[in-house]
Amino acid sequence: MLTASATLAADPATGVGAKPIAGAETIIDGSREMLDAKWIYWEGPGFKSAMPIQWKIMPDPVDGGTTVMTDDRAADGGKFGAADIVTKKAYRDFRLHIEFLIMNPRGNSGVYLQNRYEIQIFDGDKTKHGMGAVINETDSPYDAYLGIGKWNAYDIVFRAARFKDGKLVEKPLVSMYFNGKKVHTNVSISQVWGGPKSGIDGGNDGGKGITDTPQGLKLQCEGHDVRYRNAWIKDLDLTEPNTDF
Repeated sequence: MLTASATLAADPATGVGAKPIAGAETIIDGSREMLDAKWIYWEGPGFKSAMPIQWKIMPDPVDGGTTVMTDDRAADGGKFGAADIVTKKAYRDFRLHIEFLIMNPRGNSGVYLQNRYEIQIFDGDKTKHGMGAVINETDSPYDAYLGIGKWNAYDIVFRAARFKDGKLVEKPLVSMYFNGKKVHTNVSISQVWGGPKSGIDGGNDGGKGITDTPQGLKLQCEGHDVRYRNAWIKDLDLTEPNTDF
């Protein structure tokens, strides 16, 4: 692992097409093989699907190749938590790059850092619950969104909550580029939103009871055609409370 100063001294490439940085692990390459090797369903209280993962491998309508699509029938009607997938590996602090394409209006998914904190993906929503928001914590940086049928990219540095003697002493922090534009800098996240079906700790003290455990990266399924490709992640060790690239 790298120290905060070594990791954040330079601004790595961001945006659509960004290649994995040194030491990063690719977790989505559009293949069924990688999907099955590195992901499982999150079997939370709303879980309704069944292994193997039902998410489809679909064509990339823009650049060719293949993508992973969230459209699992178990989640029809916006049943979040019914068919979400999570990495088998858990992460504490990390740098993430992930690309997504929404095929239809109001397409909805979400990237959950540590299976707790959602970075929203929601076409047409410009509220604090909307596209690119640290959900319910920030405004939506909607002007950075390229729109339906186009690839978009989130580049994220995340620092997990810190605890001392079992008590929270530093809140989780996140910084993010959206399509190469910096939209969040050292945002302090106050809680897990959405209740127990949303992710780990969502049912603890109304989402404020964050526990001191690393967790996997989660992607949300709500029965929409949202496609993912070129996702990679790197473990960090951010000793200082700073996630700024």
